[in-house]
Amino acid sequence: MSLNGWLQIALFIALILLLAKPMGSYMTRVFERRRTWLDAVLVPCERLLYKLTDVNPDEEMRWTQYAVAMLVFSAATLILTYAIERLQGFLPLNPQHLANVAPDLAFNTAVSFTTNTNWQAYTPESTMSYLTQMLGLATHNFWSAAVGLALAIAFIRGIARREMKTLGNFWVDLTRGTLWILLPISIVFAVALTSQGVIQNFHPYTTAKLVQPQTITSADGKTTTTVTTQTIAQGPVASQEAIKMLGTNGGGFFNANSAHPFENPTPLSNFLQLLSIFLIPAGLTMTLGTMVGSPKHGWAVLAAMTILWFCGVFVCYWAEAQPNPLMHNVDQHASLTQSGGNMEGKEVRFGIANSALFATVTTDASCGAVNSMHDSFTPLGGLVPLTNIMLGEIVFGGVGAGLYGMLVFVVIAVFIAGLMVGRTPEYLGKKIEAYDVQMAMLYLLIFPLIILGFAAVAVLMPNLGLSSLLNHGPHGLSEILYAYASATGNNGSAFAGSNWNTHWYNYSLGFAMFFGRFMMIIPMLAIAGNLAGKKIVPETAGTFPVTTPLFTVLLTSVIVIVGALTFFPALSLGPILEHLLLHAGHTF
Repeated sequence: MSLNGWLQIALFIALILLLAKPMGSYMTRVFERRRTWLDAVLVPCERLLYKLTDVNPDEEMRWTQYAVAMLVFSAATLILTYAIERLQGFLPLNPQHLANVAPDLAFNTAVSFTTNTNWQAYTPESTMSYLTQMLGLATHNFWSAAVGLALAIAFIRGIARREMKTLGNFWVDLTRGTLWILLPISIVFAVALTSQGVIQNFHPYTTAKLVQPQTITSADGKTTTTVTTQTIAQGPVASQEAIKMLGTNGGGFFNANSAHPFENPTPLSNFLQLLSIFLIPAGLTMTLGTMVGSPKHGWAVLAAMTILWFCGVFVCYWAEAQPNPLMHNVDQHASLTQSGGNMEGKEVRFGIANSALFATVTTDASCGAVNSMHDSFTPLGGLVPLTNIMLGEIVFGGVGAGLYGMLVFVVIAVFIAGLMVGRTPEYLGKKIEAYDVQMAMLYLLIFPLIILGFAAVAVLMPNLGLSSLLNHGPHGLSEILYAYASATGNNGSAFAGSNWNTHWYNYSLGFAMFFGRFMMIIPMLAIAGNLAGKKIVPETAGTFPVTTPLFTVLLTSVIVIVGALTFFPALSLGPILEHLLLHAGHTF
């Protein structure tokens, strides 16, 4: 570890904390329909959309109606994307004449982008046409993020309102989140990225002649091929890259994702991408505090997120900066001529500090974009992104999804605090009763059930889950656990040591993404709807305050304990065992 690395990490989190308040205030104005500086342009657009779709913006919805509207919209856009993939060979903007996407892969990809997961079991530049990338995938980057944002606002309204049965209007929240927040920031961000060298064009792929021809020998050693040209993929990258990060989507235009120089060419573009991932999730904590009338509560929730983020980045940076214990008589210390530590799978232009920071941020925020290969991290370094996902993607979390996931943990933490003092728990003046806790526990149990259930089937059915696995032993188990955790947590990053483009993984991961998104939304909205109908109870001396450092400590502890009790046995057989065996001289 180096002082320079820590200064970059400190600058990053300092800017996030500085931007959280203005971002949160702006989002509050948007969703409370107060005047903003974009109204002159966007209000007419909003009214036109409502008129074309026959939406009454003044009509509010119960939580069940809100859920149905969200599910209908998601199903319709999923089918649209699936159709575009299956028909791309007949559609325009396909200069490479790429074939239609196979049914199982099309299903997996359509579900992936609908659920804000952006898991990619394919090589984008050789599988998806420009039209599919833009109309099928990039649009979902807006829609899925806007859905998560709308759901978070609905939960906040459930906390803020008293004796009401409605949570707002899904169509209005979806529209305002897209027009006022995601679209304008993405436009500015895309322009900033192009200034750094991120490409944006519709040119066919370029064929370049190699300066020195390369001879490739087949695996059996019987044939050789001389390669004299290289195909350089390009396309409308900056426009997709901007919303990919801002919407915590993560799906790259290229297979190498943000390690590719056309997606992430400079240290400044890397830093801007990191900022955009946390920008909305951090701002939503301030929106929470403002809308519920307790700004200090928003800061307490943000503090819990920041503590968990720091613990993750510290462990990951430390682990990746350590020398490889199997390399003897080799100088692995950092110096002016070498970075030291584990540089396998990392870009030289980013180094260990920015690779560890990126890996931590992208898995904290359910983004899934990567600027290094997580499969090449040390066992403890790889444990961090895996653990971040297994905590429920609530350490800042995805756009909207991170906040409402954190608020479910808040309900559990307040309930535990009530048990400790022997009185009915209260949260911001509302009693937390049996129904709220039951729905919260259902939310928390669905997540590990999907991950561990699918992973168990994959491990116990060798012809399904192990046939395409390239690494065995504890590292192979880590790859399978990571895949299902990433899918269920709607993250999208991967330990890439396997061929995930098989019938089993395309369908099982597709269902994991679908259930991990929508089955967890239902109990969350049920809690919000129940809270909205409750009366406000006056604060007393026995009320547990949710604005203090003690609350932040309790909330952080509950998150860690729930995650440890749920996943530690599986982690002990994966990255933890691999770490111990690595120091005993074994590799996998």
